[in-house]
Amino acid sequence: MDKKEKTETNGIKNGNGELSGKTILVVNTGSMKKRFIFQKLKKLGVKIIILNKEINWAGDYADNWILADTTNHSESLQQTGKFIKENPDIHIDGIFTFWEDDVLLTSKISDKFNFIGIPFSIAKKIRNKYLFRDFCRLNNLPLVKFKIIKPNESTEEITKDISFPMVIKPIFGSSSAFVIKIENEDELKDSLVYIKKEMSTSIESALTDGSEIMVEEYIDGDEVDMDILIQNSRMKFFSISDNNKTNEPFFIETGQSIPSSLPKKNQEELIRMADEVLEKLGIENGCIHFEAKSSKKGPVPIEVNLRMGGDEVYSFVRGAWKVDLIEYALKIAMGIYFPKIKKPEAPYKYLAGQYFIPNSSGILSQLDIDEKINKKPYLGELVFFKKIGAPVLVPPEGYEYLGWVTVSGDNPLNAQDNLEEAVKLVKYNIAKFNPGSSIGKTTQKNQFSFSALNKNIIIRSGKIERLRKMSIKNQRNLHIGIAYNLYSEEDGAVNSELSMVGQIIEKTLKERGYRTSFFDFNNLPKAFNDLKASDVDLVFNVCERINDSSLLEPHAASIFDALQIPYTGSSPFTLSLCIDKIRVKKLLSFHEIPTPKWDYVYSMDDEIEEDLKYPLIVKPANTDNSIGITNDSVVTNKKELENQLKKVLVDTGRPALIEEYIEGDEYDVSILGSEEDDLRVLPLSRSIFSKLPKGYWHIYPFEAKWNENSIYKKCITVQKPPKNINKKLATLIAEIALDTYNILDCHDYGRVEIRVDKNNNPYVLELNPNPSINTDDCVAQVAKLAGMDYGDFIEEIIRMAIERYKNKPPYYHLQTKFL
Repeated sequence: MDKKEKTETNGIKNGNGELSGKTILVVNTGSMKKRFIFQKLKKLGVKIIILNKEINWAGDYADNWILADTTNHSESLQQTGKFIKENPDIHIDGIFTFWEDDVLLTSKISDKFNFIGIPFSIAKKIRNKYLFRDFCRLNNLPLVKFKIIKPNESTEEITKDISFPMVIKPIFGSSSAFVIKIENEDELKDSLVYIKKEMSTSIESALTDGSEIMVEEYIDGDEVDMDILIQNSRMKFFSISDNNKTNEPFFIETGQSIPSSLPKKNQEELIRMADEVLEKLGIENGCIHFEAKSSKKGPVPIEVNLRMGGDEVYSFVRGAWKVDLIEYALKIAMGIYFPKIKKPEAPYKYLAGQYFIPNSSGILSQLDIDEKINKKPYLGELVFFKKIGAPVLVPPEGYEYLGWVTVSGDNPLNAQDNLEEAVKLVKYNIAKFNPGSSIGKTTQKNQFSFSALNKNIIIRSGKIERLRKMSIKNQRNLHIGIAYNLYSEEDGAVNSELSMVGQIIEKTLKERGYRTSFFDFNNLPKAFNDLKASDVDLVFNVCERINDSSLLEPHAASIFDALQIPYTGSSPFTLSLCIDKIRVKKLLSFHEIPTPKWDYVYSMDDEIEEDLKYPLIVKPANTDNSIGITNDSVVTNKKELENQLKKVLVDTGRPALIEEYIEGDEYDVSILGSEEDDLRVLPLSRSIFSKLPKGYWHIYPFEAKWNENSIYKKCITVQKPPKNINKKLATLIAEIALDTYNILDCHDYGRVEIRVDKNNNPYVLELNPNPSINTDDCVAQVAKLAGMDYGDFIEEIIRMAIERYKNKPPYYHLQTKFL
């Protein structure tokens, strides 16, 4: 396309006075594949108001939003009316949609607020394929035998008036989802079971308007698409393109070519038929995508889409005829008159396109696009919206494709030759059965059976596969979910900290270009459903509560595993193990890791080892953040011991851990990594208690960590890194901490707490596998000493998680190595 073509198409110039400054109401953004439409609107100087459920990727293009669930028509109408009333200075010049799901809603809004469009009374007859067939019957328009399938109707009743081959399809929907060719009664039975079981809006969102199905005779012939512009009841433009043969029995489109190669007589018959159908329907204004077949008996309508055709249709029509469907659709919606568009005898270009459709569902494991393709003068578009690791669902599991390529040529044969060459320059592989993944192989009973592959497993395992194939240099392309707990400041210092860490991580990642989403586990049902429906690649797990209980913290990681969503940090096994301080003590003792002498009780009647020497410290055996620990937790005699045991066992209902009190400095050992060859001990942090007044035991009670005005904040000296520490002692502390980290199978990051007595003997107190990593917390602070600013530190955790998921079998991280 030369410079003039890029800025002008059939008399409409970008940003001209007719469209620049006008305001259009767009109903639904659709998926990111529709970004080109919004880019075009902006180039035209059009102001955009978007009616959508939420603010999303189209935020850079929207001038205003009307937020409403577009599947809820009454809510959408109400919110649109409210916007118009509250913004009298904004004049909406027109409305349109390019999203099939919202054709009916767009018509309702046009009716209520007097916009130019297709009345709802007409749209509902067209959107419903059964009503459209019935309209054709009543108006003597071409059609084949058809009938709606009633609930529990037998195959004998269905086939009474319609012979094989036949086509079964939803009366709503688009993209040929669940449209199946049926050759015999067995196939009809199987397909009915398949459709009734699997048909859902999660596969085809346009089915929100209804889930009824119908059957009709199969039409043998050449399938075409006609893209038509109608203004004031006059057909101002039409274009006919040929559809490649579909992969029956599922009618998934495989490609197109434009202009049509059908004989001129057949094309004229098709346009006359389309013109008659649209006239009798009463369509006065619109950009229409009309699907039909040219059969031996003449042209037959298949369906009428009351919006611009999807995917490559826009570029096809623009390339072949220099007609911009977006611009003209705007003019029609805004009532800006234009004359009938004159088409030359021959197109400006002959175009051919092909969809990339794999033979089976699976995971996209390889994608190699030869750079030569971008230098080919014939290349029109190359769109590949699936990424490495993405699940791809083709019939019967789903109705997806990987992308498409379009090329041009001097004639139809030349275009087809160029297309064949272009397709060879794109190589991809679908991992159908991978022994290293969770996708299993079973026997397929029939072409509609779901026993071959479980689509949910494919979708979820795709997240893990993507990490496995991803280059670290592309890390910032990831969509990161942040699992955390949202509290208000009134909920206390501990809870406030839980909120802050998630928020600072999100802010940091956004600043570095990541796309992020929050999942608040204080609202577990919503978090679960949002996670299940999300496209996050990896979850940064800083969740520490479920149902406001730290005991359920490990279950957040279990949810990620169950949904097959990769995540940072340790496994649910390690998280649950480390909450139970008694089990940790047993494990450390078994592995001969030095730890204070200890015992435990579950009731006041339990006996305690008599050789434990006072002073002792009594702790709740399954809490975190020093909850339940006070200065009185250190006891010097049996009476004090009994009092503290009562507080823990009776008052809090927790088991109690009793340890010999170790007088000395406390060291926090922060560790990064998961495997033995990538573990790193960060600079140590030492707490010195010698300045505490008399009567204060040298410990970290709850008050010391969470009361800013406590005497502990003033009197405990924290050194990062420790000053004047013996190198041999530092090495010993690090080695013992690493052994503890490995024994408990910690992943990505963790913090080991160690006491050192006056004789430089280290004792492990506990391991926190999910320590707080706020900017001023220990792990982040010592990472900074190691040369990582906070953003580097957070990205390093993500990098380590990615590496951990590479080349490993599913759930390997649940298999603790050292037990």
